[in-house]
Amino acid sequence: MMARFRPLLFLCIAAVLSACASSPSSTLGELPRTPQASTQQLLKEADASEPGKAALLRLSAADQSMQQGDQAQARQILEQVAIEQLMPAQQMFAKTLEAELALAEGEPQRALQALQHPAFERLAELPVEQQLRAQLTRAQALEANKQPLDAARERTFIAPLLSGDAAERNHETIWSLVSALPPDQLQPTPDVDLAGWLSLAATVKQAGTIGQQQRAIDAWIQQNPNHPAARRLPEPLIKLRELADKPLSHVALLLPMDGPLASVARALRDGFLAAHLEARQDLKIELFDSTRLASLDDFYRQATASGVELVIGPLEKDMVRQLAAREQLPITTLALNYSDANQKAPPQLFQFGLAAEDEAREVARRAWADGHRRAIALTPRGDWGNRVFEAFRQEWQAQGGVVIAAEPLAEPIELANQIARLLQVSSSGNQAQRESITSNSAESQPSRRQDVDFLFLAATPQQAQQVKPTLIFQYAGDLPVYATSHLHAATDNRTQYLDLEGIRFTETPWLLDAQLPLRQEIERKWPQARGSLGRLYAMGADAYLLAPRLNQLLALPDTRLEGLSGTLSITPEQRIERSLPWAEFRDGDVQPLTDTPY
Repeated sequence: MMARFRPLLFLCIAAVLSACASSPSSTLGELPRTPQASTQQLLKEADASEPGKAALLRLSAADQSMQQGDQAQARQILEQVAIEQLMPAQQMFAKTLEAELALAEGEPQRALQALQHPAFERLAELPVEQQLRAQLTRAQALEANKQPLDAARERTFIAPLLSGDAAERNHETIWSLVSALPPDQLQPTPDVDLAGWLSLAATVKQAGTIGQQQRAIDAWIQQNPNHPAARRLPEPLIKLRELADKPLSHVALLLPMDGPLASVARALRDGFLAAHLEARQDLKIELFDSTRLASLDDFYRQATASGVELVIGPLEKDMVRQLAAREQLPITTLALNYSDANQKAPPQLFQFGLAAEDEAREVARRAWADGHRRAIALTPRGDWGNRVFEAFRQEWQAQGGVVIAAEPLAEPIELANQIARLLQVSSSGNQAQRESITSNSAESQPSRRQDVDFLFLAATPQQAQQVKPTLIFQYAGDLPVYATSHLHAATDNRTQYLDLEGIRFTETPWLLDAQLPLRQEIERKWPQARGSLGRLYAMGADAYLLAPRLNQLLALPDTRLEGLSGTLSITPEQRIERSLPWAEFRDGDVQPLTDTPY
């Protein structure tokens, strides 16, 4: 008789246990419920309620405001809630909402701090939906805080709890995070799923050609058949496997071998050819002189008839603009310059160059990573200087920084007054006054504004030589200066370098490492490659590196190629962007900076 009722008894017990598991314990507290009223009604009811219920109502109102996109109102309501008086479940809810608001305001560090509240030790006791909300917020904050490996670890941990579109988005985001990691971070880890993701990324990066990558992916799947990425490859890898593995066999170099750009073109050509000789690959290279073309249409007809598969060039900006204005190009083309910033280009056009804008963005990222938040800027007058400053400003503000003041570089005779204006030096500061001030009258010393963290500088070597001494003269010798590579003449001029003492600047790997085998080989043939022209030889060599990998970059947009002009990646507009290492002028020499703060 009892045996007949045993299944029903088990079902009843399971139902009771399930109910207990889904409802918070008495020490955990009750989570805010989905509101059935407007925000104002919730707040009005909260004003008439006892403290515990009022806190829950206000949390509901703040969350509702956040979901409706009214971040300012959400923050205002949340600030009225006394967190320390809430139960742990409510504290986690409030702190998760606070983190979401911080992320929306571009402050990932504040978001991470909110998610470190002691109440989160009991996160596993919350309903799964609320756990996922907190953990996804933490993953987003880690990514925004330039901690991609930790973000990937967090997303890998919560992946089994997700389903549907959320699971797919998380899956693709994990791959996006790990595939962008540098090789030294793709190391084994005790977390089996994360270790699999990292080994897949390492496998793809280590393979050179598309065919090698395809075979490497297949081998990885065989070795890891039960891994989530083996059961469903990330979308970029699916596209990569579909690419035809046809090796590049015929390339055209389209360069101006006469006129004002001839010396630049020769350096690019020689860098390209030197990289080809070092690679020892079977590739036909045909040179076309862009200064002797009747038209670009004639060139493409001739190149097509010759069997050219890829065009490297042109170099002239006007020609690149002409190509960008077309609907289609008959041959895939890697231009060695850029069209106008907002100009839409055909899908067959890729663009690559030594863009100063890349370096300006690099300065913004480095200065932010070094802890600076408020900048002043000196950049040249004219279109070039405006573009450099705008690239810096946009990236700096995207990081969360503030540009307090900026001016176009003045002539040396006016530079002292210009820097004094930027720094708001509080005295006429003439030499007679300076000499009359004794060391005992510190209160009468001229002073500068103290709300500036660093100076962004884009200048020629001759202009930059005046800046550091002028900063010292204007009581700002301790102000950090971050610059683009344009102030580095690469002449090993100790006197000049001493005037630049302490300035940090971006530079190509080529000019920071004299032991690079290709650099040594090129300098034996062309000694001028030791100086600033070396950047162009490096760019030519990198054009050769890019040539067979353009489709790979499209299929795997997070790919980073370690080039001689920088670490190369592609933007959605098919522009090759460079990330550069750093150096500092120290004791009359250039010292590479080995730290990687971001």
